[in-house]
Amino acid sequence: MSRKKEVIRGSFSQYDAIVLGSGPAGEGAAMKLTKSGKRVAIVDMRGQLGGNCTHVGTIPSKALRQTVSSIMRYQRDPMFQKVGEWKNFTMKQVLSHAHRVIQKQVATHSRFYDRNNIDVFYGRAYIQDKNTVVVFTPDGVKETILFTELVIATGSRPYHPQGLDFNHPRVFDSDKILDLDYTIKKIIIYGAGVIGCEYASIFIGLNHKVDLINTQPKLLSYLDAEISDALSYHLREQGVLIRHNEQIDHLETADDYVILYLQSGKKIKADAILWCNGRSGNTDGLGLENVGLTPNSRGQLSVNDQYQTSVEHIYAAGDVVGWPSLASAAYDQGRCAGSNMSGEENVKPVTDIPTGIYTIPEISCFGKSEQELTEEKVPYEVGQSSFRHLARAQITGDTVGELKILFHRDSLEILGIHCFGNNAAEIIHIGQAIMQSQNNSLKYFVETTFNYPTMAEAYRVAALNGLNRLF
Repeated sequence: MSRKKEVIRGSFSQYDAIVLGSGPAGEGAAMKLTKSGKRVAIVDMRGQLGGNCTHVGTIPSKALRQTVSSIMRYQRDPMFQKVGEWKNFTMKQVLSHAHRVIQKQVATHSRFYDRNNIDVFYGRAYIQDKNTVVVFTPDGVKETILFTELVIATGSRPYHPQGLDFNHPRVFDSDKILDLDYTIKKIIIYGAGVIGCEYASIFIGLNHKVDLINTQPKLLSYLDAEISDALSYHLREQGVLIRHNEQIDHLETADDYVILYLQSGKKIKADAILWCNGRSGNTDGLGLENVGLTPNSRGQLSVNDQYQTSVEHIYAAGDVVGWPSLASAAYDQGRCAGSNMSGEENVKPVTDIPTGIYTIPEISCFGKSEQELTEEKVPYEVGQSSFRHLARAQITGDTVGELKILFHRDSLEILGIHCFGNNAAEIIHIGQAIMQSQNNSLKYFVETTFNYPTMAEAYRVAALNGLNRLF
């Protein structure tokens, strides 16, 4: 279902607010603004709503991950070891389920805009002056729309360095990889950030050989060290070859292979390369110079705590402002921008954000890490629960992983929660809720009855483990 509401077109259309981009940040802003009584329009490049998140980012990549995870689960179960010639699947075949999910998401979000009387313009937006946006539609029509306030939520795209030909059929970025339509046996993934690690676990799950090139000394160094080490160990155990502290020199391409030359002198040959080293904000061609806005070298805009740019009536949210570049945070950033534009007071910026990394298995964290607490000289203790000891994990076969709770030795206040394992991104929210409540104490998990068998039981086990460490 693709919504294109019939808007009464005159020479000009006037709105209280225009939102550029219909991803999570744009939707969050638009919904908050219209609920506050504003007349709102949204402009999107695609002929369908949802933004990059729905069409080339979060939704398709996580649907792909789920399919690969299911394949891996079948393969380790002796009852289902003959599930077909899955090793010969192309990416497009594996993604068949994802396309159905995308269309369901588009239909759902279209209903949201319909019900809230938000006008939708499809086409390329150009900011002509401080109160005018021109939309160039796919059918060649030029729409002029006037606004009082503007939200820029145009998202981001994979960063393309000079010297790499992304038009070559064996050179991919994280958007283009979803269209991989031939069988490969080995792939190079350059960049071991979140996206690189997620795709490394996906491709190794499809029984491909994977070389993961990390430009840093360790994987995802901002994570708690134990969780980072667990991910590194698990990827290596699955067969991923991780190369730390490496930098590209140049790439050689041919009809049926690529060769990556590293500055260290190494040469790596593979069927394809996936570039996952950074993203750029979608701000080029928007006409920002017409209102005095200048993005940084990565196309990102600077905002204050109200998500307001240096131009008073123009706001920005989501990937286009940089960190943390998460769909969950983007929606809340858009909502906060809309709240500030509507005149609400004491609107808190989005800061307390759980980390969700959809490797196989998942990683999710909230609060402080051991490194941070040590540097801050906080007297903390650790409570741990290994998934392999939990009945629910033994039943499902998802025994890889652990839950770690960091808490204050004296007050028992929970300071950080770190989870590595299946459904970590779901499990983390139990701890997050307690940490942000008035009853933030490790005792909550000891004094609360959990269903059995569940993965949530890991909190009780970890809490008891931590209390046993006190003396």
